Amino acid sequence: MIIAAHPDEPEIYAGGTAALLARGGHAVKFLTLTNGDGGHHVLERLPLARRRAQEARRAADALGVVDYEILDVSDGLLEPTVELRMRVMRELRAWRPDLVIALHGDGAGHPDNRAAGKLVEHAVELVTVRNLDAGPPLERQPVCLLMTDYASRPVHRDDVVVDVDEVIEAKLDACVAHASQFLEYAPWQRGFLDRAPDAGDAAACRTFVLEHWAEFLEAETFQLAGYGRRAGASELRELLPASARAKNVGET
Repeated sequence: MIIAAHPDEPEIYAGGTAALLARGGHAVKFLTLTNGDGGHHVLERLPLARRRAQEARRAADALGVVDYEILDVSDGLLEPTVELRMRVMRELRAWRPDLVIALHGDGAGHPDNRAAGKLVEHAVELVTVRNLDAGPPLERQPVCLLMTDYASRPVHRDDVVVDVDEVIEAKLDACVAHASQFLEYAPWQRGFLDRAPDAGDAAACRTFVLEHWAEFLEAETFQLAGYGRRAGASELRELLPASARAKNVGET
């Protein structure tokens, strides 16, 4: 289960890992804690939220992700409240994942991203507590990893590195599916909207994403979270794709 703040973040930060796990027979779910309705320079909230949900479904198909759930929380307004902690806990207890990949909870960058990281941390800490009304408790906490985003790179530790070359086209297609972000909003923010290709030209779109987001496409790296079940190298090998390399992990 990969949990982020906005639709398109599971794809760019962990989409290759998700595709490899899906191809290996694992059931992968994406959960975003906002609907991304703030992320555009032209579209208003409601039509943007609807569009981003459609984009998410296409991205899931590209990666082989079996479920993509988007909470109805507005972009820019995510807070680590008890209500949302319980909602995340319900999602964890319903999916019962062995592995959870989340955002860093501390540091700079988008407040939604940091709030999403905190919400996952707090929910995981309580998933085994029986007397909380959030569905049947888990017997044990999942193993948890942190994915880097555009702002957390300075504090991120590369404990696990996943080679995603085998699925890079699927990852690129998943990113391109989020045209509102990779072909419109982000290029507008960064000043190269005039160079964005037409969404109908799949090859040009893949090249465009690869050129401008290369730092998140060549490999995916994860930090062992300070919460969740402790895992040694042998267990991580069972949970992660065959192309993953674990560093700074003691054998157990």
